[in-house]
This record gives sequence, structure tokens and C-alpha cells, in this order.
Amino acid sequence: MESRTPLTAADRCDRCNAQAYVRVVLPVGELLFCAHHAREHAPKFASVATHVQDETDRLLAEHGAGPGAAG
Repeated sequence: MESRTPLTAADRCDRCNAQAYVRVVLPVGELLFCAHHAREHAPKFASVATHVQDETDRLLAEHGAGPGAAG
């Protein structure tokens, strides 16, 4: 079962506790990542994820492109 509930400020990255913008649904459970850690770990979870909910586009809308923003 994949979750399509929008991520909120209460959803925290499993690596660093920053706000999560990516939900990775696995055959058993799920992981939440900030944009940085989602990019870092994407090669690892891409082949095993059953669904990836990527809301990183909200970063630009909510915070704009700041110094060091990369595409």
C-alpha cells in the first residue's frame, strides 16, 4: 500500500531530522528524507522502492532558490 498523504512539517528526515520532502515506500515500511538525503540515497533505494513520493518542488515554492541551491 502506498501512501499519498502530503508530507507536512511534522514529517522528519530519517537521517538528519530536517523536514522531509521525499517518502520512499518499501515492500516493508517506508523512509522519509529531506531533499539532500533523498538525492544522496536515491541510487540505493531506486531499485527496491515500490513508490517514491517526491515533493521537493515545494522547496522552490516555499523558500525560493537561495545561495547554494542546485538543480
